[in-house]
Amino acid sequence: MKKAFIALSLLVIATSMFADNIPFSHTPTLFDAANTNTLGLDYAPEMETVTVFAPAADTDHFSNGVVMTAFKGALYCMWQSSKTDEDAADTWVAYSRSTDEGKTWSKPMILAPDIADGYVSSGGWLSTSDKLVAYINVWPDKLNSPKGGYTRCVTSDDGINWSEQTDVLMSDDAPILGTFEQDPHVLPDGRIVNAAHLQPGLKVSPIYTDDPTGVGGWHLGQFTYTGKVTDAQSRELEPSLYRKADGTLVMIFRDQNSTYLKMAATSSDNGETWSNSVLTDFPDARTKQSAGNLPDGTAYFACNPVNNKLRSPLVVALSKDGEIFNTAYLLRSNNEMPTLRYAGKAKRAGYHYPKSMVYNGFLYVAYATNKEDVQYTRVPLSSISLNGGGSDISHITNTPEKSDDAVYNLYGQRVGKEAKGILIKRGKKFIKK
Repeated sequence: MKKAFIALSLLVIATSMFADNIPFSHTPTLFDAANTNTLGLDYAPEMETVTVFAPAADTDHFSNGVVMTAFKGALYCMWQSSKTDEDAADTWVAYSRSTDEGKTWSKPMILAPDIADGYVSSGGWLSTSDKLVAYINVWPDKLNSPKGGYTRCVTSDDGINWSEQTDVLMSDDAPILGTFEQDPHVLPDGRIVNAAHLQPGLKVSPIYTDDPTGVGGWHLGQFTYTGKVTDAQSRELEPSLYRKADGTLVMIFRDQNSTYLKMAATSSDNGETWSNSVLTDFPDARTKQSAGNLPDGTAYFACNPVNNKLRSPLVVALSKDGEIFNTAYLLRSNNEMPTLRYAGKAKRAGYHYPKSMVYNGFLYVAYATNKEDVQYTRVPLSSISLNGGGSDISHITNTPEKSDDAVYNLYGQRVGKEAKGILIKRGKKFIKK
């Protein structure tokens, strides 16, 4: 009996320790898996869904990797586009622009044309007060065994006229030998944290830079992935991240081992070193997600929280502190999904690869419906903020602050001179009474 008691005690302690190392969890009743249409969730209040591009007989029929940003009062949306198939030789990077808050959008324009002996795909945006950076992932045929690529960029002062492509550089001025995830996050001190999939193959690594332009100075974060699906591919892929109230970064990964659960790792030094990643209890369709923080500190991520490969429904999950996700809203349901209109390689039903931004009182979640329609759903911040935030705060999550004298609170919000308490300036905490 005594041995049994000791064994049980050790099991309880071990379980407790394991639970303490999991960066986040969700309440058990948050999703009703039996309800495949909505997961038992209500639609987000006052949300709006907009179509940026829809295919027609005389246009490309494949779209994916949809990413949005804002720059000098206009909205921008990029995606990879091809006639029929995913990652085909004719793939190019398209973008569209709206100058009326998304009411109307331009016809697709070229960010990066298709290339000989390979293809290109969308790599995400970085917007500063005076420069718009578009990242382009390049996948040459010569790096196809195993598959791999590198990252280039184009820049613009007006969102219309673009520079020539240049390599994105590491801190030693060598080109980065990996492809960007489409989710760079700017921290309160101005550091930019993202992830890349490194050659040879696709081996994930957190990356960071203190270059406010985001085109150079990149470092690899210290991170060890848990294992490989193949010799050329890490188990963890396609991450995004959010911040906890104490400044801890949480990076969320797709698990390529098909557990249909999210994995996560943490960093307490602004992305320089990372814990080992662990499985969470959060369901996932083995796909990308997009995480971040609302201006009041609420942690969120847009995702497909189901234990199968159907990327539907599309949901935004919320947490007051980034520890327990106990609130979620429906963005798109199964029943409203349109019928696939054009056949193509790797095309299937679903709301694919969501990416997000916070701008001008709204959370924007962009995605490709059925890998055909380029769409986004936006929700007023006042409807989903859990810490008392409202819609009167204009904040872009992928826009660095130009001023070195900007002051932030512990939630990452920029504050005025009248703010008191524990504040952050130039990456250092101080107390103002």
